[in-house]
Amino acid sequence: MQLLRILLAPKWLIVGLGLGMMLLLLPPPEGLSPVGMRTLALLVTVVIFLITEPIPLPATALLIAVGQAVLGLGEPNEIARSFLSDAVFFIMGSLMISVALIKQKLEVRIAFELLKRTGPRVEWIAFGIAATSAILTSFTGQHTVAALMLPVVLGIISAVEQDSPGARNLAILLLLSLTYGSTMASLGTPSGGARNAIIIDYWRQMFQMRVDYATWMAYAYPLLLLNLPFLSFILLRTFPPEEQDLRRALVRLRRDVRARGQLSSRDAQAIFIFLLILVGWVTLSGQLGLGMIALAGASLYLITGLVRWEDLNAGVNWGVVWLYAATISLGFRLQETGAAPWLAQQFLGLLGGIKGLGLLLTTSLLVIVFSNLVGGGPAVAVLAPITLQMAALTGQSLMAAGFVTALSSAFTYQTVIGAPSSMIVYGSGQLRPRDFLRAGSKLLVVSVIILLVLAWLYWPLLSVSR
Repeated sequence: MQLLRILLAPKWLIVGLGLGMMLLLLPPPEGLSPVGMRTLALLVTVVIFLITEPIPLPATALLIAVGQAVLGLGEPNEIARSFLSDAVFFIMGSLMISVALIKQKLEVRIAFELLKRTGPRVEWIAFGIAATSAILTSFTGQHTVAALMLPVVLGIISAVEQDSPGARNLAILLLLSLTYGSTMASLGTPSGGARNAIIIDYWRQMFQMRVDYATWMAYAYPLLLLNLPFLSFILLRTFPPEEQDLRRALVRLRRDVRARGQLSSRDAQAIFIFLLILVGWVTLSGQLGLGMIALAGASLYLITGLVRWEDLNAGVNWGVVWLYAATISLGFRLQETGAAPWLAQQFLGLLGGIKGLGLLLTTSLLVIVFSNLVGGGPAVAVLAPITLQMAALTGQSLMAAGFVTALSSAFTYQTVIGAPSSMIVYGSGQLRPRDFLRAGSKLLVVSVIILLVLAWLYWPLLSVSR
């Protein structure tokens, strides 16, 4: 009886399993094979679990593997192989690199360089935080930058509060500059976020398209550069700071930062290895893949003793690795069983044959809604096979459809759970969920408009036809 109560307690667990079972009992609709119908049933259950979390997300990831085997969606060895793509190796390696960088406490150096360049005006400090977070995130990922920069920003806020207690708008301004700067910058390069590696993997495996590091930056980085000024403008108007000149606070903070000493040899080694990884991503990702280069970089940190395996084992969220691996595997299964093309046809039927910018806008909004609910990486893993098929069926650019899917998943400005940087900064206890909604809704509109303008006027100039 106790076991029954435990099983019945989470209502969304019952809803998810119940809807999945109902779909399994229904005959497949026209155009969808029985195995495709079983894949669709698994997808519905997984989406409900991702959104409502009736069980831990790593458990959902494991059930995706078990569900594929039980439903006969592939041979066990085939399912296992689908969990270890280059995108998964990239996610695993980049998380290890994040732990190695954080262990060196490089945030002190970042704070010194930031404050030395921005000066005391609050608008320039806010822009400096956003720009620094953006540039770092575009190459290292949100987890690393949020963890590095949060102590910097909290130190500035603490120094200000000694002279101006209760300056909440200023605190929100600086914290959201960090949050949104790193969130929007995760689209800038393939190494900026897991979603980027996932879409590159889909392009390669589904359509034999190869997109290297430089090509990705040519398409995506202008969106980041155009977004940054609007970010600062929107935040300053939404949360007008109580103080405009932070000269006294910054003098005190500079003194504290300088007291920490000069750059150590270990710091220099850590930076040098990361630069090697970055050069490898830029020059060799087309041949070796992002994942292998990331794992090579993590190995160098271990070999040089800058980080121990115990640190990596404790610092890497292995549940996140499993979640990405499972959702990517499910994405490929949607394609192989014909469920993704069938869903694409249904969406196109509902849209009434919409094409061009209208289709890209619809794709963007679909991805944004899903990403704000479950996060950008899982959203791209599940939706990309569908959005790419929608483009293929209508003769649209697969390149544009893939980039719109990946880049829109970075527009997770409205919810705390939409992006790793949002969750990390929210954990400081100084932000409320409605703070994200107030500024994020305005920033979302700007980001979508800039994305569509680039897709319409700029991307065609890059002369990649597919």
